[in-house]
Amino acid sequence: MGYLDPKTDPALPPPEDTRPSPVTIRLQAVVRAAKFHGIDLDPHDYRAEPGEDVPSVAALARWLEENGLDARGMRLQWSTLVHMRDVPPIVLMFSDGSAGLMVGADDVDGVVWLIDPFAPDGAPPVAVDELRMQQAWTGDVLLVRAHAGRNRGEPPIDATWLWNLVRGERSLLRNIILGSLVISVLAIFPPLIVMQVIDRVVNYHSMATLVSITGLLIVMSFYEIVLTYARRELTLVISTRLDTRISLAVFDRLLALPLEFFEREQTGSVIGRVSAIYKVRQFMTGRLLSTFLDLFTLVVVMPLLFWLSPALAWMTIAAAGAIGLVVVIGMAPMGRLLTRQINAEMTRSSTMYETVAGIRTIKTLALEPTRRHLWDERTAEVVRATLASGRMSNWISMMVMPLDMFINRGVILIGAYLAITSTSSGLEAGALMAFTMLGGRVAAPLVGMARLIDDINDVRASLGEAGSVLNRPTETQALTSGMRPPIHGALSFVDVSFTYPGAPSPALSDITFDVPAGTMLGLVGRSGSGKSTITRLLQGVSRSYTGFLRLDGIDLREINLTYLRRSCGVVLQDNFLFRGTIRDNIVAGRPGLTMEAVVRAARLAGAEEFIERMPAGYETWIEEGSTNISGGQRQRLAIARAVISDPRLMILDEATSALDPESEALVNANLQRLAHGRTMVIVSHRLSSLVECDQICVMDHGHVVDIAPHAILLERCEIYRTLWTQQNRNPSASGNPDAPADGMLTSIEEPEA
Repeated sequence: MGYLDPKTDPALPPPEDTRPSPVTIRLQAVVRAAKFHGIDLDPHDYRAEPGEDVPSVAALARWLEENGLDARGMRLQWSTLVHMRDVPPIVLMFSDGSAGLMVGADDVDGVVWLIDPFAPDGAPPVAVDELRMQQAWTGDVLLVRAHAGRNRGEPPIDATWLWNLVRGERSLLRNIILGSLVISVLAIFPPLIVMQVIDRVVNYHSMATLVSITGLLIVMSFYEIVLTYARRELTLVISTRLDTRISLAVFDRLLALPLEFFEREQTGSVIGRVSAIYKVRQFMTGRLLSTFLDLFTLVVVMPLLFWLSPALAWMTIAAAGAIGLVVVIGMAPMGRLLTRQINAEMTRSSTMYETVAGIRTIKTLALEPTRRHLWDERTAEVVRATLASGRMSNWISMMVMPLDMFINRGVILIGAYLAITSTSSGLEAGALMAFTMLGGRVAAPLVGMARLIDDINDVRASLGEAGSVLNRPTETQALTSGMRPPIHGALSFVDVSFTYPGAPSPALSDITFDVPAGTMLGLVGRSGSGKSTITRLLQGVSRSYTGFLRLDGIDLREINLTYLRRSCGVVLQDNFLFRGTIRDNIVAGRPGLTMEAVVRAARLAGAEEFIERMPAGYETWIEEGSTNISGGQRQRLAIARAVISDPRLMILDEATSALDPESEALVNANLQRLAHGRTMVIVSHRLSSLVECDQICVMDHGHVVDIAPHAILLERCEIYRTLWTQQNRNPSASGNPDAPADGMLTSIEEPEA
């Protein structure tokens, strides 16, 4: 069944053979719904799920949430849908895989008002009744709205944030609390039954009473088993749901941090501090939840203990309180030792990560003894911290143990003494046994509450560690808002200046030049002249510049950051390939593209010839670290990955530096084809690869010295002429960056930030 019948509705779209595919219609419907809330999306940015033929409601909702909207999929009945007046556009899913936009409803006439996703703005909606809707509509809808906290910034990762996560599971918590309350009530009956067995059955040899009590005990045990199983199942569900929500939120926040943060921080330290959040999750779903549930037992059992024996009840409470006091006193030194242990373990983990990440350098330079010595020192510090915290914990446990023994063993002896010597106590053998069974249930929650205070310190420290990373300013606002104009590639720099944090001098000073769309622009200069800094600004990596940087006449900071980066193809000097097939790496940014697009991109990058020589071709598996391919092959795959999305703006930052002369010549020969219809910004220390550029910008100490074609620069720019002469004095130098003609050539090989 199609969208709706165009033969009977002239306002509807043309016949099926002239309409887009159902999947395209569904994506366009979502795009129109997002545009209503001020978010412009590109259907080509949607990433299909593995094995997904038609975008699911859940996948579309995730796509919208990634772009700063709140979205929720649900299944509705017609009776509910027809009453939804004055609502934002709702995406209705149709059985053929397409979708429509509902813009209104009229429950009096029994119709809903739909518009076609491809209809022009201002097109009148079409009224559709229940009969016709039921023929096409699956019942699934996608509700879209603007994010409630979009303009208020992201909430900090702290105790309030965690409480809001827990509060989102109110229904499950309510069921767990109810089950715990019932279990607590049932838990007092076995001791009472034991009391009756001793006092009534054993003393009076009553077989009938024994049979009755046995039947009652079996029934109550059955219900207790069922309820305990249900509570554990609910606890497991809430634990996994909280773990999932925390994991998703933390990873999203980590991805939203700017690149500058990761460039300044040690990777192992970042991972260690972020991973501390999982200690919080374990606390919330472990001791916190169990202690909270044990409190219900305390509330139920305490009145019964005082009913059995007030004297023994006060003794039990006093002993449990003393245990809590010991734990509280030891809390401060224990907290300091635990913090020391956590920091030592994080430092050791950072050493492990750094060793694994730099294993090639370690093996090449035979640094194993140095790294082993450093690991030994880190391990020794962990051992010292672990021993110190363990010994403190052991001291606390030793001081608590006599009090715990008194509750479990001493109370029964005192109770026996009272039963023998005092007739006024009224404590019989059965009551004493019942009190002993129930006394342990009182001590556990009180001790748990005392230990809970100790754990809160650890949780606070873990939250602080995670918050030191996750609460930093993110790019979320820039990634989810802003303009999405068509990109043509015209660049304009007007008095642009930029200084790296902590740097004594600016990296760029009053940069001013214009580049029309479709221009090949080369950037040259000595190390530290600011070439790579310009590419960082163009990618939106650094946005704290002064002046005006415009793309097609629009200030770069006004453009949606995700859209900007997806509209740019970037190839760096050292490119990272993911573990997976060659095809997966080429289509990493556009997983829905066809094999024909992959082959075309590989051909443009000069990678097709070596891919076809491999036994598995495009399905060849790339190992972690790209250890099974050469540096030149990795570079060409990175170029293919950049051009596959046909970007209007391409940035090549020392992109051919890792290529051998033959591969470099092949890529340079393809640059003219790569540059057709797009703007290219090429940073290279090999001036021979920039000869064909329309404009070459010569930079020095953050200033633009000159900008002109190659021939003109040779005549009028002394810096460019000097560099060109030095590189071409020795012909092998231009083809081999590792064999410079002299010291000046070495100075222009720039591993810039």
